[in-house]
Amino acid sequence: MSGRDLRFPAACAGRRRFLALAALALSGLPRLSAAQAGEAVAMRTVPASGERLPAIGMGTWITFDIGRGGVSTGEAFTTRWQVLQEFFAAGGRLIDSSPMYGSAEAVLGELLPQSPGAAALFSATKVWTPGGWMGERQMARSLELWGVPRFDLMQVHNLLDWETHLPTLRRMKAEGAVRYIGITTSHGRRHQDFAALMRSEPLDFVQFTYSIARREAEARLLPLAAERGCAVIVNRPFDGGGLFHRVRGRPLRGYAAEIGCTNWAQVFLKFVISHPAVTCAIPATSQPAHMRENMGALRGPMPDAALRRRMADEFDRL
Repeated sequence: MSGRDLRFPAACAGRRRFLALAALALSGLPRLSAAQAGEAVAMRTVPASGERLPAIGMGTWITFDIGRGGVSTGEAFTTRWQVLQEFFAAGGRLIDSSPMYGSAEAVLGELLPQSPGAAALFSATKVWTPGGWMGERQMARSLELWGVPRFDLMQVHNLLDWETHLPTLRRMKAEGAVRYIGITTSHGRRHQDFAALMRSEPLDFVQFTYSIARREAEARLLPLAAERGCAVIVNRPFDGGGLFHRVRGRPLRGYAAEIGCTNWAQVFLKFVISHPAVTCAIPATSQPAHMRENMGALRGPMPDAALRRRMADEFDRL
């Protein structure tokens, strides 16, 4: 099945009915108060350009890989559309995906044109294949699936054949085919190789794993990103959901109210985005209510260095 075959709204209920049903479902969710709506959103600067981005973005690994294997496409598409509406309504911009993520890019391509606020999109995806010709073909396919005129950010996924792809990405940037280029890793893998590339190659963005439970990046990658002027996208800020298992049944700590957090998701995200080298964290969710919780971390005070140390120490003792 090709990406453009994934057309739930037209095939199942009609786009108008789809949007009406989705909007009705959204209406049942709690809305931002007037004070919250007017509250400043936490923004971070891309060192390469001075562009400002909201400090919370959105990942699509697993969560947007739908429409295959017997999944109920009607319900699945509706909830993902709702997730996008919550994201954009709260001020979100950066959405990250990859050809590795199954149908995620195709699903985004179907839902973004139906999403109010999507004009603010900062599109980020990856090249994930060996070989120059295959890489260019894959990137062209991703562009077709997303339906955007160009990508804001193209990254080499998990360093796969970076020697081939980085020269291609530099050429594409020079030609205006992409705005920024970068590299990624995940699960804390290959930090030594990653750091070597950061030192030797001109990169606009780097993406790696960082969370309150997995702080290895504080030792090398985060300081190096600041030194080299690289924007940092943080993947797996919830440690693949593992953080919530650690705090299940535990009340929020007293400091949560001091930094405007009403749930553990906001605590975990504020820990990540308050690091001075972090540009944007990209939690993934398939639930609109969880997206609202995540985006709440964009507002209110951020922990300072002393509170960050306290948060990490208390989490380690759980």
